[in-house]
Amino acid sequence: MSHTVVTTTTTTTTTSTSDGRFLNIGYLRSFPGLLKFGQVIALLIAFLCVHYSSWTDYSAYQYFEVVTLWFLIVFLIFLLMYVLRLQAKIPCINWTLTEFLHYAIGTILVLIASIVAAVKSYGISGLVAGSVFGFIATFLLAISIWTSYKVTCGSQPTSAAV
Repeated sequence: MSHTVVTTTTTTTTTSTSDGRFLNIGYLRSFPGLLKFGQVIALLIAFLCVHYSSWTDYSAYQYFEVVTLWFLIVFLIFLLMYVLRLQAKIPCINWTLTEFLHYAIGTILVLIASIVAAVKSYGISGLVAGSVFGFIATFLLAISIWTSYKVTCGSQPTSAAV
């Protein structure tokens, strides 16, 4: 009788994406980083254009200022969070879903604010420019929704039993 002994060796290697540096500057060169940076800049310009223009309809433009400033701060926090690698230090929060919900709400509110600002601009160039940059920010936010949706709710693998 002959016996055969089979020995299996499993080698597991782990690689770390962190290179030990505090800042993740490479994120600013990636598509999501450039998109977040573009959103922050567009919202900042939209806010500044409306804030430093002379307007008479206070309620419409105060709404625009509040919405653009709020989402400017939120998306700046998201940008800094990824640059400083804080999302890895707080794993109890689903950051992808959180960003997706902020993008969805932000897109709707910035679009409404931009439409109201465009309708009530009365040809004042600063207000028109603010609403145009509001529409640009809305477009960038819609792109973020689309890319975030692909990651959050993308195609689920299906298996068919045959």
